[in-house]
Amino acid sequence: MQTSIKLNQAINNKPRFSAKFKETLKQMKEYKLSYLMITPFMLIFMVFTVIPVAASLLLGMMYYNVLELPRWVGWDNYVRLFINDDLFQIALVNTLKMALIIGPVGYLMCLLFAWIVNELPPKLKPLMTLVFYAPSIAGAAEIWRLMFSGDIYGYWNSFLLRFGFIDEPVQWLKDTRYMMTCVILVQLWMSLGTSFLQLRAGFNTLDKQYFEAAAVDGVNNRWQELWYVTLPLMAPHLWLAAVLQVTSSFGVGDVANALCGFPSTGYAVHTITAHLKDYSSTRFERGYAAAISTVLFIISYGANKLAQAIIRKVGK
Repeated sequence: MQTSIKLNQAINNKPRFSAKFKETLKQMKEYKLSYLMITPFMLIFMVFTVIPVAASLLLGMMYYNVLELPRWVGWDNYVRLFINDDLFQIALVNTLKMALIIGPVGYLMCLLFAWIVNELPPKLKPLMTLVFYAPSIAGAAEIWRLMFSGDIYGYWNSFLLRFGFIDEPVQWLKDTRYMMTCVILVQLWMSLGTSFLQLRAGFNTLDKQYFEAAAVDGVNNRWQELWYVTLPLMAPHLWLAAVLQVTSSFGVGDVANALCGFPSTGYAVHTITAHLKDYSSTRFERGYAAAISTVLFIISYGANKLAQAIIRKVGK
């Protein structure tokens, strides 16, 4: 009985698959010029994104030290990562702490400042866009290292000493009580990057007719426009900005290393990306590094899906 049911299902599903395949071929033939134009991008995407990710997933199951041929070890790298590598557990906790603050807060900052710039006069918009975007491309590490310098000449220490808030200089970038806060502040200052520009572009695409219709329906201030009109219309842009912001929030290792050095005091700001670079570029355990990158990829993917689900509910 079960065999006949499965056979019937297979027979019923075969025409559907065949029809879908024929429909796809028909569309490709109809829009062959469009498919031809995106072919170079798809080839580049496959070569430089899909294939490396697949290779990394495979390499994570091997022992590879660059000097020898890869050797299959199965799940040994992941067992070592989650059970025997105490430093990875510290890096995982630190990364999640930073991402839980930098991701949502940075995303809201991008949205808020993009909306504020959009409300400015047309002549001011390009200038203010540059002002907000500049920190993300500037050499922030040197500026903030001087700001948080642990001697009396550091700007922050000098200010606090001058007004009597502290009696002696504070080692902001060496004291484990302050290092995480300093890194998060700097990362937030730099967070108005691609997501900010993408949301700025999104605001420029909104049709004014929707706002006029909303005004007729009783929407009478900017905050109501933002909640009832702008955010639903901006849903595709919000999804893309969320992907960019969440992904960047899990890659804060460079800022932490630039400010606090590597390794940081007590590994207080040691992150997964720093752990990955250590095993990839210093120890040359590329198989183990691939396992770390796979875990980071899975975490980032899950966080992106969660962010998109939340934004989808807001868009409704």
